[in-house]
Amino acid sequence: MPATANMTISESAASRITALRIKQGNPKLMLRVTVLGGGCSGFEYKLEFDTQTNADDVTVEKNGAVVVTDETSLPFLQNALIDYEQSLMGAAFKIRNPNAASSCGCGNSFSVEM
Repeated sequence: MPATANMTISESAASRITALRIKQGNPKLMLRVTVLGGGCSGFEYKLEFDTQTNADDVTVEKNGAVVVTDETSLPFLQNALIDYEQSLMGAAFKIRNPNAASSCGCGNSFSVEM
């Protein structure tokens, strides 16, 4: 039985993914979120756009926008919110992760309690 993702996509993230899909002219464009070992806090997020899924991928959809992750990253992303923020400092996708015990200032690196 395939794993089930318990992630949420915010309205702003869904809107941004949809806007990028339209701009690229590619209806298959998805946001891929991967958790890798490394970074200044122990783990780091890798966010990139992709058009294909792999056999071990799990997807979450909101308003036609799709976020995909792999089964290895999934335990680190359970109950996380995939968000998109715009501010004077710039615009970026953000992961609001209740599993992160701490994170670094850049927001791309985090640690978990064992």
